[in-house]
Amino acid sequence: MLAPGGRARLIGVDTPEVFGRSECFGREASAFAKRRLAGRRVTVQVGTERRDRYGRLLVYLYAGGRLFNDELVREGYATVLTIAPNVGRAGELRAASQLARKHERGLWGAC
Repeated sequence: MLAPGGRARLIGVDTPEVFGRSECFGREASAFAKRRLAGRRVTVQVGTERRDRYGRLLVYLYAGGRLFNDELVREGYATVLTIAPNVGRAGELRAASQLARKHERGLWGAC
């Protein structure tokens, strides 16, 4: 599956860039992920399409029993990015995005 230090991409989300050109709310999104995941055991669920063109494992990530992909979107640290065939949680992520946007959470209020 994913070895410690392995590269993975979260399915269904697009976070602001922090490398190269830094995008609005990118540093905050990166800091949130580090706070939420540092030192924690996580569970990965591999997508229908297992790897992207860069060789990264495509995953839904669970931390503390919660879907981290959803948390990122719900709290406004990411937008939804749906790429077939990994669409199993697309509806749930869109609903989380609508909630974040409605309440101007994270990037929806800052950018």
